[in-house]
Amino acid sequence: MTTKEKVLKLLVEAQGQAVSGEVLAAECGVSRAAVWKAVKALREAGSSIEGTTNGGYVLADNDIFTPELFSETFSTRFPELSDCHIECFKEIDSTNTYAKRLLAECGNLRDSSGQLTPAGKNYHKAVIVAEKQTAGRGRLGRTFVSPEKTGIYISVIYAPEGGIKNPARLTASAAVAICRAIKNVLGRFPAGITIEPQIKWINDIFVGGKKVCGVLAEGVANFESGMIEAAVVGMGINIKKNKSAFKGELADVVGTLEDALSQTSQDAPSPLISRVLLAAEIAGQVLKIFEEDSSSSAAHKAIIKEYKEASFLLGQELTVYPLIDDQKSSYKATATDIDENAGLIVTLKDGSQRTLSSGEVTLKSASFK
Repeated sequence: MTTKEKVLKLLVEAQGQAVSGEVLAAECGVSRAAVWKAVKALREAGSSIEGTTNGGYVLADNDIFTPELFSETFSTRFPELSDCHIECFKEIDSTNTYAKRLLAECGNLRDSSGQLTPAGKNYHKAVIVAEKQTAGRGRLGRTFVSPEKTGIYISVIYAPEGGIKNPARLTASAAVAICRAIKNVLGRFPAGITIEPQIKWINDIFVGGKKVCGVLAEGVANFESGMIEAAVVGMGINIKKNKSAFKGELADVVGTLEDALSQTSQDAPSPLISRVLLAAEIAGQVLKIFEEDSSSSAAHKAIIKEYKEASFLLGQELTVYPLIDDQKSSYKATATDIDENAGLIVTLKDGSQRTLSSGEVTLKSASFK
C-alpha cells in the first residue's frame, strides 16, 4: 500500500474520530511531512479530510468504499483469510445470484471422490460485496430493498469438506456472526454508546426494535451425488437513513444502524459508521464462525447458546405460519427454546410442543424491543 492508501485506511477505521499526525506517521512508518503530503493528495482526489486544532485529522465523509480499501481492510483484520477470492461492485443485480453464477460457470466443484477441484478451492470462502443491488432477494423470492450508499450487501461462498450437512445451522451461525461484527465495529465508538443487536428466528437481525439485517442461505446441490456441495450465504445490512427507499409499511419495520446510534447518543452527533469496515468485519466473522461451528460439538453448542441469548422471541407468544402467508394454516404458540439444529421449539395452548425448521413467526405485540 502507498502512504496515501495507508492514511486513508487509518482514517476510515477511526470512524469520524480524530487521528493525530504523530499516530498516522508511526502507523505508516513515515515522517509527519509525508503524512501531510498524503493528506494533501487525498484532499485533491476528493476526500473530505479536516484538520483539528491539535494537529490531527478527521475524515468528515466516512462513506468511502473502494475494492482496494475493502480488500486491504479485510486482509488486515483477518490475515488467515487473506487469500480468499474477493470481488467488489458498485452495482449488481444480486450478490447471491452472482455468486451462484460463479459456481455454475466454474465447472465441477468437486471430483469423483468428493474433494474440491482447483476451481472449488478458489471459490471456497469467496466474498462478493456490492454497494447497491438492483434485484436483491430475501427468503421465498421476496424483494430485498438495496439502495446505494445506504447499506452494504455481502455474499460468501462456503464449500467445506463433506459438503453442507445442515443449512439452518449456517443461517443461525451467520446471524450470531453478524451480531458479533456489529458489536465489534460499533464498540470502537466512545463509551456510553452501546448497541445490542438481537435475532428474530431464524434469519433477521434487529436493533432498537427494527430490522437492520437479513440473511439468505442458498444451497448448490449435485443431483448425482445428492450432496449440497456449497452454500451461498447473503447478508444485507442497513446502515444509513434513506427515507425514499423505506416507505409505507417498510418504514415501520425496517431500521438502520444510524437510527439506532442516534437514539443512544441523543446529546451528541451520531458517530460515522464506515461501510467498508463493517462489511469486512461481517464477511470475516461469518467465515470464521462457519469454521468454528464445524470444529467441535462444544463449539457448536456455544454458538447456539449465543444465538439463544440474542433471540428476543423466547418466552413470547407468537403466531406461527407453517406455510408462508397462509392465514388458514396459522396457529398461536409460545416460543420455548431453540434446539441444536437451530429449530424453534414452540409450545401450544394444550401443552404439546412442535419444532419448526421452516416457516415464519410473528410476535403478538407490534413492539420488537
